[in-house]
Amino acid sequence: MNRSALACLLSAIVSIGIAQARAADVMKYVRYQHGGESHFGVLDGDTVIEHAGDLFGTKKATGRTIALDQVRLLPPANASKVFAVGMNFASHLSSSSKAPPPLFLKLPSSLIGDKADIVLPADATNVHFEGELVLVIGKATKNISREDAMAHVFGVTAGNDLTERYWQGSDLQWMRAKASDGFGPVGPAVVTGLDPNSLLLTTRLNGKVVQQENTTNMIHKPAKVVSYLSRYFTLMPGDMIFMGTPGRTSSLENGDVVSVTIDGIGTLTNRIVSGGS
Repeated sequence: MNRSALACLLSAIVSIGIAQARAADVMKYVRYQHGGESHFGVLDGDTVIEHAGDLFGTKKATGRTIALDQVRLLPPANASKVFAVGMNFASHLSSSSKAPPPLFLKLPSSLIGDKADIVLPADATNVHFEGELVLVIGKATKNISREDAMAHVFGVTAGNDLTERYWQGSDLQWMRAKASDGFGPVGPAVVTGLDPNSLLLTTRLNGKVVQQENTTNMIHKPAKVVSYLSRYFTLMPGDMIFMGTPGRTSSLENGDVVSVTIDGIGTLTNRIVSGGS
């Protein structure tokens, strides 16, 4: 074998090794309810492998498994704080990359899981979908540098930052418009080992593609956002950061089904139910 062929072979072996290492790092964790109790586990196809311990610390399989369709999925992490970045895609609304990221808060009580119905308040008449990538913090984080920020991100999930546009324009703050009960679907899983800077996001409304863009186009990158937030807030395991929506959005109607698919994560699906109290 000549040197050129040997070099190509060695390069291929190294590439395969790197790919296998990355694949080994990719894990899908779910939180779910079954038999009136909450659990967490690893998602393997359509099977959940139950784990015990701490999602963000020491954990191990219990030996029990259950079919995915036999459980009710919960938000994949228990967040104490939920942040969101606005104007993070030029295709939606643009902000300066040299400025701090435009931020707002959602409430943990707005979070719901995959397949849960989004029950709108009776006076919510102009609610829009906003498919987004969501970061999930994995360890206590304060005053972290951009260079070290991603080591504090446990994984990523899909989210839908539902927004009542009339309220957004009329209220003093976006609290009601962005953080009403059910206005923060997330899931189905929190996934480790993915690069959040390069994932294709696709939102569908009743099966039709209505948003599609790669997170490469985010104006404010995850490391910048995590570092900036940590100056003012102590980020804790499970805290979530919605990273902004691309493209156009539109108003939802009773019975509409919204799904947000992100490569490597899966699909988050929720149905709109109008007329809550």
